[in-house]
Amino acid sequence: MTRSDPQVEELARRRVAADEARITGARRTSASLGRVLVEFWRHPSPYLLATCLLAAVTGRVVASRHEDGSWWELLVPVGLVAALPVVEWVVHVCILHWRPRRVAGLTIDPLLARKHRAHHADPRAIPLVFIPWQAQLWLAPAWTGLAWLVTPTWSSMFTLLIAVYAIKSGYEWTHYLLHSDYRPRSRWYRAVWRNHRLHHYKSEHYWFTVTTAGTADRLFGTGPDPSTVPTSPTVRRLHALDAD
Repeated sequence: MTRSDPQVEELARRRVAADEARITGARRTSASLGRVLVEFWRHPSPYLLATCLLAAVTGRVVASRHEDGSWWELLVPVGLVAALPVVEWVVHVCILHWRPRRVAGLTIDPLLARKHRAHHADPRAIPLVFIPWQAQLWLAPAWTGLAWLVTPTWSSMFTLLIAVYAIKSGYEWTHYLLHSDYRPRSRWYRAVWRNHRLHHYKSEHYWFTVTTAGTADRLFGTGPDPSTVPTSPTVRRLHALDAD
């Protein structure tokens, strides 16, 4: 892998900063990690995910009293973490950036896509950062049913659910943090922070990963040199539609 040109990186940083300043104006502040953590727990999604995670852990403990776990269960979280960048990319492109379509006289425009358009219209609106609670309510039984279908034992089913909700909680926290007033410090977080800001303030057609940078976007060709990408006129109005 070749190192990026520092001058190109600096140009990209200035362009993203200028685009963000134009959109958010003087609202940009700075906040401590503790402060943004308190704000995180003022929204329903973290509680819903924590409840599902706790239920999965409880189920795994109960199942372990009736059957022995298998060594291969350890591969479940490892595999899910490895697949996460690709899953994020596919969900972001195919579901969140879904373009409304008319089929047999009906408009197909899912809630997740509508909420994501609103999120792009105002990336500083923290409530729009989270997975909608309405979606959480049907995703919970959907994940449980899927886990039951694809695993051979109760213990492995709950292991899968623990991994799913731990990963979703990590995703939710990371995405929230990227849109909060917390400033990046670590090298990893700076890269992820910059990658996501390019998506929101430079072009909605690129940089789709959220918890990583330069992974699935590199794989699918959606992580170009920012200096070669013009600022999109529809970065705040996906598909040139008014956000709901």
